[in-house]
Amino acid sequence: MTVTAIIVAAGRGTRAGGDRPKQYQTLAGRPMLAHTLAAFMAHPRVDALVAVVHPEDDAFFTDVAGVLAAEVTPVRGGATRDASVMAGVDAVPGGTTRVLIHDGARPLVNADLIDRVIDALDTHPGAAPALPVTDALWRGAEGLVETPHPRDGLYRAQTPQGFRLDAIRAAHGAHPGGAADDVEVALAAGLSVAIVAGDEDNIKITHGPDFARAERVLRERDMDIRTGNGFDVHAFCEGDGVILCGVKVPHDKALKGHSDADVGMHAVTDAIYGALAEGDIGTHFPPSDPQWKGAASDIFLKHAVGRVAERGFRIANADLTLICERPKIGPVAGAMRTEMARLMGLDEDRISVKATTSERLGFTGREEGIAALATVTLVRP
Repeated sequence: MTVTAIIVAAGRGTRAGGDRPKQYQTLAGRPMLAHTLAAFMAHPRVDALVAVVHPEDDAFFTDVAGVLAAEVTPVRGGATRDASVMAGVDAVPGGTTRVLIHDGARPLVNADLIDRVIDALDTHPGAAPALPVTDALWRGAEGLVETPHPRDGLYRAQTPQGFRLDAIRAAHGAHPGGAADDVEVALAAGLSVAIVAGDEDNIKITHGPDFARAERVLRERDMDIRTGNGFDVHAFCEGDGVILCGVKVPHDKALKGHSDADVGMHAVTDAIYGALAEGDIGTHFPPSDPQWKGAASDIFLKHAVGRVAERGFRIANADLTLICERPKIGPVAGAMRTEMARLMGLDEDRISVKATTSERLGFTGREEGIAALATVTLVRP
């Protein structure tokens, strides 16, 4: 079995507005048609691609092909959609047994939907994705409702519509023209067409506002979510208090470290660097460098937060657990949250500071020091 995808992109798309056909207008940084073609190029079961292009759009298509840097066979479209599809069918490479006919203005098609169409062709000469109509339907005229219309058995058609090559070629050859889609052509020839589950995101861009909706879908698909963990330990030394999350907490000891030994802030900072895959505090502020001796830990935290912004991420939340017998964290946890939120530029409801003991076990149980464990989540839309 060899599958060729035929991307029909010869229309004018005037309802979308703009200074060029809609399939060549920019969507999330590149031409819409580039997104459509890339979806099929990336699919392991699609062996070849044919793009049906309007004769006046050669320069636009050359730009798209340059963006993709991949093999696509262009063919001139006809005066009607039927003629354009037949031009695509006639241009498929030898050995093709099945074709997927897809609208160039549906750039959000996903791999699972393509799989469903291809799989259905094992048992039917045609297959197409569709969504059942769930809204109430009316017939109307001149802005008024005339009568309700039953929605039972009604579907919203999508593409790609798949066919065994010989069957759809013969069906188009016998059809008088004017069909809304290739399923209509197939049914007129008596072919059985299976319905497979469509996808709400597989929209056809028709009007200007559809671009904004498609960009939202692409942002959600491309969202980069990363989680980093940080762990730090500092031993007690002589002193009259500890610095935790930027807050001086009265205690009969202090914490020993190269900087101010803010174990909580260090753990959060390392969690941020970890989510960015940029090492840890020591990577950016080597302890061998004397300029960092006794430095305030908010220097490290602010640097890490700055790296988040520079990399195009935002901090979704930070969760910190302090592990110690003493001092008691509960009375000052709120102040710690407030200070961490201020330093990180976040709302307090995105910062969690809590504490636990180690049940008198280990060095924290013996009150030899404090440990901290932090988790930070970053999101890049």
